[in-house]
Amino acid sequence: MSTQSLDELCVNTIRTLSMDAVQAAESGHPGMPMGMADAAYVLWTKFLKHDPSNPNWYDRDRFILSAGHGSMLLYSLLHLTGYELSLEELKNFRQWESKTPGHPEYGHTPGVETTTGPLGQGFATGVGMAMAERHLAAEYNTEEHLITDHYTYGIVSDGDLMEGISHEAASLAGHLKLGKIIYLYDANHISIDGNTDLTYTEDAAKRFESYNWHVLEVDGHDRSAVEEAIKKAQNVDSKPSIIICKTHIGFGSPNKQDSADSHGSPLGVEEVAKTKENLGWDPDKKFYIPEQVLSHFRKAVSKGKALSEEWKTKFDAFKNTNPEKAQEFENRTQRVFPSEFEKILPVFETSEKGIATRAASGKVINAIAGHIPAMLGGSADLTGSNKTWIDDATIFDAENYAGRNVHFGVREHAMGAALNGMALHGGIIPFGGTFLIFSDYCRPAIRIAALSHIPSIFVLTHDSIGLGEDGPTHQPIEHLASLRAMPNVQVLRPADANEVAWCWKAALEYEDGPSLLALTRQALPIFDRKENNAASHTGRGAYILSDSEGEVPDLILMATGSEVQLIMDAQEKLRSMDIDSRVVSMPSWELFEKQDQAYRNKVLPESVTARISIEAGSTFGWQKWVGSEGVAIGIDHFGASAPYEEIYEHFGLTSERIVKEAKGMLKLA
Repeated sequence: MSTQSLDELCVNTIRTLSMDAVQAAESGHPGMPMGMADAAYVLWTKFLKHDPSNPNWYDRDRFILSAGHGSMLLYSLLHLTGYELSLEELKNFRQWESKTPGHPEYGHTPGVETTTGPLGQGFATGVGMAMAERHLAAEYNTEEHLITDHYTYGIVSDGDLMEGISHEAASLAGHLKLGKIIYLYDANHISIDGNTDLTYTEDAAKRFESYNWHVLEVDGHDRSAVEEAIKKAQNVDSKPSIIICKTHIGFGSPNKQDSADSHGSPLGVEEVAKTKENLGWDPDKKFYIPEQVLSHFRKAVSKGKALSEEWKTKFDAFKNTNPEKAQEFENRTQRVFPSEFEKILPVFETSEKGIATRAASGKVINAIAGHIPAMLGGSADLTGSNKTWIDDATIFDAENYAGRNVHFGVREHAMGAALNGMALHGGIIPFGGTFLIFSDYCRPAIRIAALSHIPSIFVLTHDSIGLGEDGPTHQPIEHLASLRAMPNVQVLRPADANEVAWCWKAALEYEDGPSLLALTRQALPIFDRKENNAASHTGRGAYILSDSEGEVPDLILMATGSEVQLIMDAQEKLRSMDIDSRVVSMPSWELFEKQDQAYRNKVLPESVTARISIEAGSTFGWQKWVGSEGVAIGIDHFGASAPYEEIYEHFGLTSERIVKEAKGMLKLA
C-alpha cells in the first residue's frame, strides 16, 4: 500500500470497507460501491458542498444514491467524511437497530437525503429537490445575497434508467431546464440477470440528449476525467447534466469483476482476500482505514463548517437588509403556519345543492395560499379537474421559477416522487393532483413518503363511482382500503365543503407522512353547522354530525365523503319509523384512531353494537368500526359506465338500502 497515491488509497478504502461490510452481513451489494468508488470519491472530496457536523444545513448540496442497493458506498463516505456514523455501525451493516440498513433510509442515518432502493425513485426525487432549489432561489436571492445556491447530485444505475419513472422525471427535468442537477450514471452494464444486453440496448446518451440534458461520457475509473466532466456540467445552467461513467462492477475482484455475481451477493471470504491482494491491500485486515486516508477525508469537517458559517453570515446580512423576506424564508424552511390558522379557512354556507368537494378544495387552496407562501403544486395534466390552480400565482417553468403552479404533465410517477423531493428539500409545501384511480401510478412515491415521514400532499379527485360515465377504468374501488392499509398515511375523505377546509388544515399540519385528500367530482350538499357538529371536529377524524334524540341511539350510521348525505337521509327515514339513530361522519380513520379512548367511546359507544357503514368503495377494513354484529355497505366489485345516480341505485348505495339493513338488524318488520 505504501506505493499507492493518496487518492488510490482513498478509493480502495471505500472498496474494502464495502466488501468487508457486505461479507460480515453475509448479504448486500458489493459490486456497485467497488465500481463507483473513483467517481464518488471525486464528487465528495472535490465538489460536494456539505457540513458533516450539521447535516441539515440549508444551503448544502443534496446527494442522492438512487442506486440504493449500493448503500455501503454512501455509508463508507459518510463515516470517512465525519458524519455521526461510527465504524462500528459499518460493521453492523444490515443488522438489527444499526444505522446502516440494507438500503438508505431518510431520517434513520445522518446525511442520507432520501430513502432509496426502489429503482428510479431517487432519480425522480432529485428532480423535485432541484425544483425546490430553483424556486427558492428565484424567490429570495438578490444580487447581493445568494441565499439558495446548491446542486442536486446523484448516482444512478442501469436499473434506475430502465424504470419508467426515470423517463418521466428526465423528461420533466429537461423541459424545466434544471441545470442544478448533475447525475453520475454508473454504466457498468450489469443487472441481476446478467449483462444488460439481455434487455437494455438503447442509446442512453441520445435518449438524454433528446430530453434536453447535457450529456458527457467518461471512463468512470479515470478520476481526472470525472473531475473535468463535473466542472463542465457545473458550467451548463440551462440543462440538467448526466455524466455517463463507464465502470467495472466489482472493480478489482479477480473472478467477479464485470459479473452479475458481484451485484447482489457477498464476494466470499476467499474472493475478498484475493481482491484485497489485487488492490495492494493486506488481506488479513478487515475494516481497515489508513490514518492518512481518514485525515484526508476528515478535512470535510472543517471545510464544511466554514462553508455553513459563511452561509450564515450571508443570511444575516440578507436579514439586515430584507427583514420581512428573511422572516418569510425562515417561516417556510421551519414550516411555520399562520398563528390563527382557523381564521384563514373559508366558511361555506349551508346549501342543499352544494358543491363538489374537488371544487371546494380549489377554493380552500386559493383562500390559504396567500397566507402560506410555501404552498406550491399542480396536477398531472388534470388542473381543471383537480382544481389545483392558485389564481394569484404564475406558472413554474424554465422562464419563471418563482411561479407556484406546476404543470407536471401526464407523469404521475414522477410527480409523486418530485413532491417528496420538494418536501425533503425544505421551504416548500408541495401538493399534486390526479384522479384517485391513478394513485396507483403514485403509489411507490406515496409509500416512500410514508416510510420516510415525508409530508407530501396528494389531491385525489374523482374518488368513487360517483364520477359516472367514464366507467370502471376510472372508478376507484379498492384504493381507499389499500391506502389506509399503508402505515403513516393520512387519508382524508371529506363529506362537504366545510370538512374540505378542515381536511386541508389537517393535511398541512401533518408531518409524519403523506396526506391524501379523496374528493368528489359530483356536488354534495353543505350541511347545516351548529356548535355541537362544527366542521372543526373534522380534525378529530370522526364526529357526531347529527345525533340521536335519546342519549343512547338505537343504532349508529357512519360514512365518509359523498355517502354521508345518504346516512343523513336514512336518519330522517328511520325517525319516521321511531328508530333513533346517530350519524357519524368519518373523514379520516387515522385521525380518529389517534383520539383518546374516551372520545372514541363517546362517538362510537361500545354498548351500541347495531352499526351500519356505507362507502362507495371496498368494504375491506370497515369491520373494525361496525363490529361483528354490524353491516358494511360498499362495493366489492368493479363499477360501470352510466350516470352516477343510476350506478348508486343499481349497486345499492341508497338511503333505502340503509333503512332496510337497519330494520333487519333491529329485527323489525
